[in-house]
Amino acid sequence: MRRSIFTFISVIVAASSAVAASAAAPEPIKTLEIGAKAPDFALPGMDGRTHKLSEYDQAKILVVVFTCNHCPTAQAYEDRIAKLAADYKDGGVVLVAISPNDPKAVRLDELGYTDVSDSLADMKIRARDKGFKFHYLYDGDKQEASRAYGPVATPHVFVFDADRKLRYVGRVDDNERDPNAVKSPDARNAVEALLAGKRVPVEKTRTFGCSIKWSDKRDAVRQAFEKWAQEPVTSSTIDLDAVKGILKNDSSKLRLVNIWSLTCPPCVAEFPELVEINRMYRGRDFEMVSINLDGLGGRGRAHQFLRDKQASFTNAMYHGDVSALVRAVDPKWPGVIPYTLLIKPGGEVLHTRLGMIDPLDIKKVIVGYLGRTYK
Repeated sequence: MRRSIFTFISVIVAASSAVAASAAAPEPIKTLEIGAKAPDFALPGMDGRTHKLSEYDQAKILVVVFTCNHCPTAQAYEDRIAKLAADYKDGGVVLVAISPNDPKAVRLDELGYTDVSDSLADMKIRARDKGFKFHYLYDGDKQEASRAYGPVATPHVFVFDADRKLRYVGRVDDNERDPNAVKSPDARNAVEALLAGKRVPVEKTRTFGCSIKWSDKRDAVRQAFEKWAQEPVTSSTIDLDAVKGILKNDSSKLRLVNIWSLTCPPCVAEFPELVEINRMYRGRDFEMVSINLDGLGGRGRAHQFLRDKQASFTNAMYHGDVSALVRAVDPKWPGVIPYTLLIKPGGEVLHTRLGMIDPLDIKKVIVGYLGRTYK
């Protein structure tokens, strides 16, 4: 009897563990098979309207491209996707782009090739900046449409015929880095074949790009913030010669220099944005340097502020003549802080900002210099 009770308990424990594991594991995503009908959707677009699959019933061919803002590969294909939409628009082909990513599942260090993330508001910015003429829809909250179609990377193309049966799924073409070196324009080939009433020559290809940011990846974002919170925060005192060395920038990296003080409310207010920018771009040829002007007497409070803000980049505490520092940094600078500079390797100043930074503006300058795609 005792043994059977232990056996019963063991079965219950094993079953409970299996249920817990099943609840924790995300349901596997399956990519739509050739011949399958296009799943329905109702998603918000950049125009403020909700767009449904039925809206495109009159199209001879429907091209659905799962893409996003932040992915370098997706950005490499933006112009080609736009051209695909434009080239066949008058032939009855409609292209619709959908962003499948949950913006809360995107880590800051995954944003090193972009100025915006994948929220609906950020998509509106990117659509405006690029002048998209096709519908760009957001599926980041529920991801129901994305799960129904089953993209595995951005971009991922699905081409449907007039009956809305899937006839091609896969990549845009075979060359991410150089549009002039494309040998197999697979998505175009599929559209051309369907328009001609022919069978698509290659129905499935392997896609490549950034993984889809399903909602179960939110935990990775939390873990990243926990890891960053544990990074050491250091500061050192510097004199005028050291400041000149920082401005000279003998490194191989784009250097952002922020000059600040605790007595300056705008300096304090913008600092979290600087920390975010550092986390976004520090994995590339980029580095952050802060120069505090509170002097040796204010070093303790300034350093504690840096620790509170998790400023794990190069932090300098200037001691010396502030007027001399102002002249060294920029003779035209009136000395008002905060003052921010982007300095290219070799010392050329790429960008300056007097007063609080505009985060989006400075991110555009940074990524414009570093590049949005893999080289």
